[in-house]
Amino acid sequence: MSTQRRLRHVLAAALVAITSGTATAQQPITDSQMIESDSPTLNNPMPPTSPEDLRARVGEKFTEPPPVPPVPQSLTESVYTSAEAPLTLQTIESIACSRNPTLAQAQAQIQSQLGKAIQAGLVPNPNLMYVGEQVGIGGTAGEWQGAVFQQRIVTARKLQLSRAKFLQLTRSAEWRALEQQYQVLNDLRIQFWTTLGHQQLVELHNEILKNAEDAVVTSRELYNAGQATRADMHKANIMLQRARLDVLMIRNQLKSNWYELAAIAGTRQTPTPLTGALEGPVELIDFDIALDRLISESPQILAARSKLQADEIKVKRETVEPIPDVVVSYGYGRNFEARDNSHGLGLQVEVPLYDWNQGTIRQAEADVVRQQGEIQRIEFTLQRQLAKTYQSYLTAVQNVRSYQEVMVPEAKQAYEVLLDAYEEDRVAWPLVLEAQVEYYRLRTQYVQHLIAWRSNETLIAGYLLNGGLMPPTGPQPPGHISAVPKPR
Repeated sequence: MSTQRRLRHVLAAALVAITSGTATAQQPITDSQMIESDSPTLNNPMPPTSPEDLRARVGEKFTEPPPVPPVPQSLTESVYTSAEAPLTLQTIESIACSRNPTLAQAQAQIQSQLGKAIQAGLVPNPNLMYVGEQVGIGGTAGEWQGAVFQQRIVTARKLQLSRAKFLQLTRSAEWRALEQQYQVLNDLRIQFWTTLGHQQLVELHNEILKNAEDAVVTSRELYNAGQATRADMHKANIMLQRARLDVLMIRNQLKSNWYELAAIAGTRQTPTPLTGALEGPVELIDFDIALDRLISESPQILAARSKLQADEIKVKRETVEPIPDVVVSYGYGRNFEARDNSHGLGLQVEVPLYDWNQGTIRQAEADVVRQQGEIQRIEFTLQRQLAKTYQSYLTAVQNVRSYQEVMVPEAKQAYEVLLDAYEEDRVAWPLVLEAQVEYYRLRTQYVQHLIAWRSNETLIAGYLLNGGLMPPTGPQPPGHISAVPKPR
């Protein structure tokens, strides 16, 4: 007979003896008496007594334990309504590359700059005019009538310089398109890791909920055995409801993450399970190597440097702008007074006496200085962003390694040791439940650190670019001197 059962029988026999007067301090209670009191027969002179009657005799009143809170209806609903197969990261990336609208905008900007390059290098169209001089005098056809052809000849390689400048801006737009591609893919990958992590968190919180349900059942059993109070039951109900709310919160966050992921990919697909490995080999990225790579290879830096080359070409182009073009005119017609056909020639040159483009040249030179400062500003901005991102990345790596190598395995072993001890009747079941829930909570924290590690690693590898639905930046601000019908 176990100690707990022996004490329960001793208490029951003592209560019966006191109320019936058959037991005194001089008459100890034997095991046979305990058995008889626990299981009365016809030979037992004492009447059968239930535990409720015993409690009533000593002034106690048994009350039912508080009811378990009802299960919220939304907790039984499925998160995923789509019957499609789980999506991989490669599949979602393929969808984004074909449907994300910002990538098409970035390609349109390349075509826009290429169109300016084509337009800027075109030779001016000729003018063809009909000329009639003194028509109608004396009822005659006039003195001279004919056609005049006029052509502007652009000098000083202006067209070639204008085309070279816009071709350089086209290269800058190509770097901007690559920058936008990194922004889309980085944002997509970060959202994928976040959604995949919350998918695992839902599973872990479901296990924590099962633990809370088991704790409620255990507390009710202990209450019925007189080893727990109503306050313990209320606490167990609170923990159960909290676990339910945690599951609902994570499920809501999972749905939100999925729709954000679908928006970046450019689709309105209903929530679909994801498949992938959130865990992986943790190799520390060196800060100095990452910074050198960022400064030398980032699409932002390369686009800014390409823009600087375009500004330098622009200075050359605006410097030769005062060199006048030559406008040649040629006419052929009939001289009615001389009654003979004649030719006409003309040559027109603009004299840059007052306007020799001095203001625009100064503006172009200022643009070069501004762009040089812009390159330095981008370099230091990237360094600052890398410092913040690397700090989060380093912290995440340290946490991932610690949880992966020490904390999660130790918590699992502690749970397994207590479970084995419970099976050997050496510890109580509530201790096993506490170890189990601690193990699951450490695993949820581990998943959160994995999400942080994956996200920051993606940013560092992707030149710190994110914002998959932000409009692509252009190579130059609107309202520039090149924004004219005939760009130069």
